[in-house]
Amino acid sequence: MATAPNREPADMQALVVDSNATSRSILVAQLREYGVGKVMQCSRVQDARARLEHSVFDYVLCEQYFQESGASGQTLLDDLRRAQLLPFSTVFFMVTAEASYAAVAEAAESALDGYLLKPFTPSALFERLSIARLRKVHLKPIFDAIEEEDYEKAAELCVERFESRRPYWLYAARIGTELLLRLGRHEQARTLFEAVIAARALPWAKLGVARTQMEAGQPAKAIVTLQGLIGEDPNFADAYDVLGRAQVELGHFKEAIETYRLASSLTPDSVVRLQKLGMMSYYMGDRETATKVLARAVILGIDSKLFDFQSLVLLTFSYFAENDRKGIERCIADFGRILERHADSQRVVRFAAVARTLQLIQQRQFSQAVAAVRDMAREIHAPSFDFEAACNLGSLLAVLASTSIDLSEGESWVRAIGMRYANTRGLTELLANACNIYEPYADLVRGCLPAINKTAEQAMAQSLGGDPEGAVRGLIDVARGSLNAKLADLSHQLLVRNEARIASAAALGEAVDQVRQRCGTTPARAILGQDSGRHPGGLALRVRTAASAATAGSSAGAASASAQTGSAAETATPTAPDTDTAAPLDPLDALRLRPLSRT
Repeated sequence: MATAPNREPADMQALVVDSNATSRSILVAQLREYGVGKVMQCSRVQDARARLEHSVFDYVLCEQYFQESGASGQTLLDDLRRAQLLPFSTVFFMVTAEASYAAVAEAAESALDGYLLKPFTPSALFERLSIARLRKVHLKPIFDAIEEEDYEKAAELCVERFESRRPYWLYAARIGTELLLRLGRHEQARTLFEAVIAARALPWAKLGVARTQMEAGQPAKAIVTLQGLIGEDPNFADAYDVLGRAQVELGHFKEAIETYRLASSLTPDSVVRLQKLGMMSYYMGDRETATKVLARAVILGIDSKLFDFQSLVLLTFSYFAENDRKGIERCIADFGRILERHADSQRVVRFAAVARTLQLIQQRQFSQAVAAVRDMAREIHAPSFDFEAACNLGSLLAVLASTSIDLSEGESWVRAIGMRYANTRGLTELLANACNIYEPYADLVRGCLPAINKTAEQAMAQSLGGDPEGAVRGLIDVARGSLNAKLADLSHQLLVRNEARIASAAALGEAVDQVRQRCGTTPARAILGQDSGRHPGGLALRVRTAASAATAGSSAGAASASAQTGSAAETATPTAPDTDTAAPLDPLDALRLRPLSRT
């Protein structure tokens, strides 16, 4: 019988997730025999998600199918991986009585340590657990470097292991590509992804090529790559996530909503994908779908760290459009509970205010609603007034206009948020669609992008014509009034490029810095909800010490992994871990990489 890892049994913790009490008790007994000192158990996926969000376990054994609820362990794993909630130290095994090749492949692609087919003997279980733990020991130098925040060294160790084909070389390559992407070394990451493809032709590596294209600002090329990948594997849900992101960035919303619909249909219990589909449906004016999908996301995950509270705001808007008084009241009550936990969050306070204003309008308390909107509009030029707040205010103003409530400042406020955030086609379309209940406001927002682009083009022409100082001053003046980050950044670029030719460069530099600070943080690309810092298709690098660092209420950055697997029968048999090619499954742990410092 295989031995337990070299740790004190009392220090080891395990979680068993299974709706069948008998099966659960058998697994608990086997884990205790293996040497695990503390074993916890859950019968429902939502309970397991809550435990895994707040605790770190050495081992997790999760049933694949929960027939009574229709939930799946695969969706749980997928959501945890996306939200960076599964640490490197945790060994995660999926357990099932039946498995197809597709199911095993999906599990292997989801940062999973193993796939157990019932029935299995205790000795087989012990050996699989020990092998999974051994893999973590082999890669310990890499994760020690990550712990020390020496990402360059960690990346070098990964590349070295891949090139020398040392044990778990493919596993190391996966981590290395993610590190290179995070370090901004996109070309090296693409080269390593392509080397992996040449060696094993793995879907996750092909997806990685698309990710490097996205990071390099080439979403159109990424779409071509992703369409080819999906053509080879139509059930690769993570590829749809990245494709949807590229389509949103380009402003191709009709294509994006179909992409998110397909991704959600492949994993119907995924909170993250439900939210993406619901948000996109709302912005495309499909209130019926938005209501249905976002309401399900609330039921599945409102108490989860995977849940983005913006989803609850858009659900309130959808209930308002349907004149659903009780639905709005439920959202208000939900925000009341959320505020108890996040009273210091300006974002949550704003969300609750938007929901409350919609309730006031629904109750025909128009004077109070207008007063609330005026309070929100006072923040339009504040550095903390972000794109998300602009979309919500635009939606509220459109609601007021569509209900014939006289608000004389409405048009000027919509123009102000449009001039501030209409920087790319994707951002502009997202903001315009937030106002689509009142078409004149949507058209007003769309008209801001040509105005911003014309200002930028005129400044470039003026600089090339021999007057860079005049170009910089003109950009500063427009940016100071509009707080448009694109124009402010352009003024900085022109100043740096022509510093030697501008006598008052130092004074202009101070003026540019002041304007850029006032502009606050503007997303460079269109996104749905709050960006978690990770992109779809990414590998979350998370260690035990960071297990409690995840921020509640944020949307999950999507993470993805894919690996070719052997048959279900092969994966049920313990395999020697001497090389990657010896193991039928080549899954990766979901680990979290601390954010790199930015200058």
